Amino acid sequence: MDPRTNYSRRAMLSLKFSEFEMPPMQDLLIIGKRAPIGPEAVRRMAEALSPEQFSIIKIEHPKIEAVLVRNSLLQMLDENVLLGIIMEETENMISDSMVIRSELKVEVSVHREVDMS
Repeated sequence: MDPRTNYSRRAMLSLKFSEFEMPPMQDLLIIGKRAPIGPEAVRRMAEALSPEQFSIIKIEHPKIEAVLVRNSLLQMLDENVLLGIIMEETENMISDSMVIRSELKVEVSVHREVDMS
């Protein structure tokens, strides 16, 4: 990269949460430890409805067992960053028997400054 060029890259995240309902597929499903549907059943459901579009990520958390995530989101965002935000935002609203679905929009903003000389 040219040393005369300043470069910054930021991402703005917007999440929407709602209780799980049919049809179930959005961008994320947060699965409680005692939810009526477990991670393996959620994975099979996602695979049947949208083959190879989602991954299940097991979580070490008192109330949350796993998160189903759209693969395209994992290509755009670091998994640890994404899971940290999900845990922080859902921790106070989820019980261990709930499944919460979430829509996630990622808006990337790039600003560049170029030396004109």
